[in-house]
Amino acid sequence: MVSLSTWFRYAAHKFEYSISLSWKKYSVGQINSTELRDAIWKSFFQGKLTFPHWIKGGEAMAPVMSPTGGTVLVRKLAHLSPNQLMDLTESPAVQFGNFGINLSQQRSLCWDIVLLKDPEKSDNYIVRRLAAVEGYEIVSTDEKDEPFVLDKDQCWVVADNQALKAKEAGDSRLFGPVPMTDIIGRVIYSLRTAVDHGPVDNSHVAMVQDSPILAVELDVEEMAKKNKM
Repeated sequence: MVSLSTWFRYAAHKFEYSISLSWKKYSVGQINSTELRDAIWKSFFQGKLTFPHWIKGGEAMAPVMSPTGGTVLVRKLAHLSPNQLMDLTESPAVQFGNFGINLSQQRSLCWDIVLLKDPEKSDNYIVRRLAAVEGYEIVSTDEKDEPFVLDKDQCWVVADNQALKAKEAGDSRLFGPVPMTDIIGRVIYSLRTAVDHGPVDNSHVAMVQDSPILAVELDVEEMAKKNKM
C-alpha cells in the first residue's frame, strides 16, 4: 500500500511534469494561452509519468538487461536539461574503453540509464548510460585522437558491458556525441524475465526522485505483457 507522503511526492512530480510539458507545447505554438491551463490539468489527471518499452537485445547493457532483450519502464522527461540527470561525485576521471571523461573541472557526473533514439537507425531506440553532457571533456587513450569538449546540448552515452568493443557496444565511442533532444526518458525499472526484474541502478539523486513514481505506477504484470521473450 502506498503511503500518503509518497502520494504527495508523486503528485508533486506529476504536477511539475504537467506544467513543463504544457509550457513546452505552448512555447512552440502547439497550444495557445487559453488552452495552456486546460492542458496542464488534463496531463495531471489523465496522463502518466512512465511507459513500458520493449528492447530487442540487451547485451550492451548487461547485467541491467538480458542479452536477449527485455522490457524497461521509462520515466518521461518533458524538459530535459543536464541538471535533471546529474549526481555529485569527487572522481577526477571515468574511463570507457579508449575514451575517458575528464572531470577535473566538473562538480557532477551523469550516471543515469536513458532510452534514446538510435543514432544509426532513426526508427529504433536504444538503452545506454548517460556519461557526460555539455562542457565535459572527452579524452582518448589513443594518442591519435584529440581531446574535445562536448558542445551545448550534446551528451555522451556508453554501454554498461565493458567487455564489449566499441563496435559491439554501439555507444558514443562508435557514433560520437548525440543531441540531448534524442533522449526520450530515464529508465527506472528493468524486467528481464517474469521472475527476474528490479529497479535500475541510476544516480542516487535520480533514484530518490523516481521512488514515489515507481511506488505508484509500477505494474510488473503489465510490463510482462510487453515482454516478447
